[in-house]
Amino acid sequence: MANLLEILRERGFIEQTTHEEELKSYLETGKATCYIGFDPTASSLHVGSLVPIMSLAHMQRHGHRPIALVGGGTGLVGDPSGKTEMRKLLTAEMVDKNTIGIKKQLSRFLDFKEDKALMVNNADWLTKLEYIPFLRDIGRHFSVNRMIKAESYKIRLDSEEGLTFIEFNYMVLQAYDFLELFKNYDCKIQMGGSDQWGNIVAGVELIRRVSQGAAFGITFPLITTSSGEKMGKTAKGAVWLDAENTPPYEYYQFWINTDDRDVSRFLRMFSFRQRAEIEALDEELARRPAARASQRALAQELTALVHGDGAAPAADEAADVLFGGDPTKASEAALDAVAVAQVV
Repeated sequence: MANLLEILRERGFIEQTTHEEELKSYLETGKATCYIGFDPTASSLHVGSLVPIMSLAHMQRHGHRPIALVGGGTGLVGDPSGKTEMRKLLTAEMVDKNTIGIKKQLSRFLDFKEDKALMVNNADWLTKLEYIPFLRDIGRHFSVNRMIKAESYKIRLDSEEGLTFIEFNYMVLQAYDFLELFKNYDCKIQMGGSDQWGNIVAGVELIRRVSQGAAFGITFPLITTSSGEKMGKTAKGAVWLDAENTPPYEYYQFWINTDDRDVSRFLRMFSFRQRAEIEALDEELARRPAARASQRALAQELTALVHGDGAAPAADEAADVLFGGDPTKASEAALDAVAVAQVV
């Protein structure tokens, strides 16, 4: 049986890992605990979040325990990673409201019953820290020389706005999150986007220094389309997982319109289909590209996952009506989708 790390790599999730051989062995020993941080800047996640979400789902499906960490504490500071300007700082009330929406969406992919998956908020420990003890016990393990070489800091240091002191603390806080999860939940794996590499490595090293424990990091590549654009962006902006922001029909159409050059890769990353199924769809796409069987499979699975089983058939029917089909033969759900699509 293939190692989970190999499965994730084959599906396109892996860009970099720390201590790869140790990590493989750890994943083979039994139930591992891993985590990914989600920035609570909005009440809905978007399709760009599907890479971390699906990686946690694969972890759970292979018997491991995922933790979704909501950055309620770090959200009050702002992550400079991948940004050329300072993020808008959130209030505690905004974080609480956004957290509820995020958990609801994650519950479509993860089973939170009986602690099979956990959702925790780093505000629970970060907002209780005392400054001087934190500097003495944690800050002493960080080299400023190394920190400013991290890509997330270099971009901001070179920008016109520069890097604020509050943002400079972000790496230390994220590393401390990993240490807290390691100590309290036996969490030994942190995963995240490629822009998080420096922060993740800092956490791995902090755990090894403070607790003399083994910890590991995995980063995902930035997903772009074959045309070079960031995946998940349209002329209207981000494609959200929340139906209020992106109606199910519009969400379905986003995936239906996937470029032929991207659809096989997206099926591997964003669906749970096995390799044989995807290869069969690849062959069908090569034989009959106009049928768009791969795109339909992708759109149907992801729309059902995010919006429920009835949303994909309704979106499919709505498309037929909007492109000249007989509305008298459409279901009520499809006609509702048509009405929304015409307003949008």
